[in-house]
Amino acid sequence: MKAGAAANPAPPTVQRVRLRFAKRGRLRFLSHRDVARSFERAVRRAGVPVAHSHGFSPHPRLSWVGAAPTGAASEAEYVEMGLTREVDPELVRAAMDQALPDGLDVVAAATAVPPALADRIDAARWRLEVRGIAVEEVRAAVEAFTAQESVVVTRLTPSGRKEIDVRAAVVTLLVEPQVNDPEGDRDPSGSAGSPSPVTDCAILTAVVRLTTPTVRPDDVLGALTVVADLAPPVPVTATRLVQGLLDDAGDLVDPLGAVPVTRARPDAS
Repeated sequence: MKAGAAANPAPPTVQRVRLRFAKRGRLRFLSHRDVARSFERAVRRAGVPVAHSHGFSPHPRLSWVGAAPTGAASEAEYVEMGLTREVDPELVRAAMDQALPDGLDVVAAATAVPPALADRIDAARWRLEVRGIAVEEVRAAVEAFTAQESVVVTRLTPSGRKEIDVRAAVVTLLVEPQVNDPEGDRDPSGSAGSPSPVTDCAILTAVVRLTTPTVRPDDVLGALTVVADLAPPVPVTATRLVQGLLDDAGDLVDPLGAVPVTRARPDAS
């Protein structure tokens, strides 16, 4: 072997494909490491020509962005994979979706183009189901939170305790009651009525900017506890609905789509 040559040289990366996938049902309890291993196994089963790192222990070139915390479901997780030959992104999506376990569902794919995937995401929208507390009590806690300029919670991390200003990261926080069967309740005569709210389950929708450290759903609940002593008697169900660039209207732009001119990089034409 020539001096300076890599051991086990691997084919070069000629294309990058970005995938959006969901983490649903019981698989929301998978850690990020478990998800990554599932994708690595799926790549082999599906026969996707993924590029590998060089050296004696090559591994698939998969790049992850902002994984949801363990226990949270998500409709908007992202991974970018390097391929050794060009493939239609839809074929990659279908093959990976078939090879992954139910609950890890690949829902969209696109060829990677600049800017980088990490530069296409600066906020997320979360849905939190708060059960066992009257909707009005949750609404009062949200009003108390939004009225503050700063709400700090303490998170225990491997490197020690960190104080996080949750209010600075939360763009909007809205609350509404969960609704019963959309077909509506029926009165004794059998006629359909209007859907009735479930008064002990509130749905919170939070748009949260990405900060360092990242503000998680449990931090938002912790902030509501700080300002209003809100303490749900059962665990809150959290689902990340969308990730993307936050535009001037408060919407999130799909990271797999075109980047708006107003949010493009400074050197973009």
